[in-house]
Amino acid sequence: MSGVEEIAAGLWRWTARHPDWHPSGFGAEVASFALTAGDALLLLDPLLPDDHRRDAVQERLDGLAAGARAVHVLITIPYHVRSAEVLAERYDGRIWGPPKTTDKLDDAGRFTPMGPDTEPGPAGVQAFAIGRPQRTERPLWIPSHQAIAFGDAIVTTPDGELRLWAQEPVDDRRTAFYRDRFVPTLAPLRGLPAQRILSTHGAPILTDGAAALATALGTAPWHHRG
Repeated sequence: MSGVEEIAAGLWRWTARHPDWHPSGFGAEVASFALTAGDALLLLDPLLPDDHRRDAVQERLDGLAAGARAVHVLITIPYHVRSAEVLAERYDGRIWGPPKTTDKLDDAGRFTPMGPDTEPGPAGVQAFAIGRPQRTERPLWIPSHQAIAFGDAIVTTPDGELRLWAQEPVDDRRTAFYRDRFVPTLAPLRGLPAQRILSTHGAPILTDGAAALATALGTAPWHHRG
């Protein structure tokens, strides 16, 4: 993909090389999204490419921002700050994300914390806590697009399957941990009328998202480290 692709009405996606991922293959490229919600533009975990694609991506985002009354940058995991500050400053926007996002910002003046115990963010976006112990990742429900956005917890494999992503090899003990301790914390997400699942790793799910998520949560986690 050379630039920003419109994958559904009011929903755009682009990819860029992961800044800290050295192996090739799955995980080397990460996705970012732009969504129009009323008169607002939402930028989800945005990362500007550092190669030939950068100008095309920046030009498209400039055009989208020009038609918006407000621009909001949404962060699912603190270390996904990436290009958030650059774009928030460029569009005089705000950054929303987990409280620990401030640890990754040079200037927290544009930041507003967003979590399960706060009021919904821009365009009614809601953050959910997951994990036991609780992870810093906060999946986001974006009602304007009936979409759930994940940072790393859920990915789409190269075979097109939505799966839990395990960072360590999967054995019986780890399978039991996910089944008994992790998956139950995602229960609130099961009740959402999701049509789309937006993951920074792998292709997005654009239809029947709730069904795809239910299948993923009922399947053993997928392990891949490049």
